[in-house]
Amino acid sequence: MTGITFEEIMFTIMAATQDTFKTYMGMEIFAGKIEKKIEPVESDVVGIVGVAGDRVGYIMFATGTKAAALVAKGLLMVDEADDEAIRDAIGEITNNIAGVFKSKYHELYGSVALGLPLVVSGKIRPFSEPPEPSEKSSMNIQCKGVTIPFTSLDGTVSFCVMVYM
Repeated sequence: MTGITFEEIMFTIMAATQDTFKTYMGMEIFAGKIEKKIEPVESDVVGIVGVAGDRVGYIMFATGTKAAALVAKGLLMVDEADDEAIRDAIGEITNNIAGVFKSKYHELYGSVALGLPLVVSGKIRPFSEPPEPSEKSSMNIQCKGVTIPFTSLDGTVSFCVMVYM
């Protein structure tokens, strides 16, 4: 993907995230300031989809349990969201965002493939930062990337989409 800039990738990811929420849940979401560094992300649920090809990395979706339950209810159209529904919804959201990325850049440049979505629990931290002794679970990652915060218009749903490539 020699002709594609990192800014184009960010725009694609932001638009894919907003379109996914608007299309599947009728929810307007807004992107915050893109952070070009890895910092701890408050999250309880993280969806991860690997990207392979000319660019290799991950697209991740991280949010808290309450927001994940709201996403699952909206996406799956259910009254209550149990752990399985939350895992399914977060995996599907992450996969859809990554799928838009793949579709756009595979057509233009070829050689883009996605892995299966993986959904895990825990806080995301830079590899160099050890977890706090009181933390139950955290994931340390070693990659260069960006974090894009999102929030719904009413503030009930907030999450981050991270791109590491």
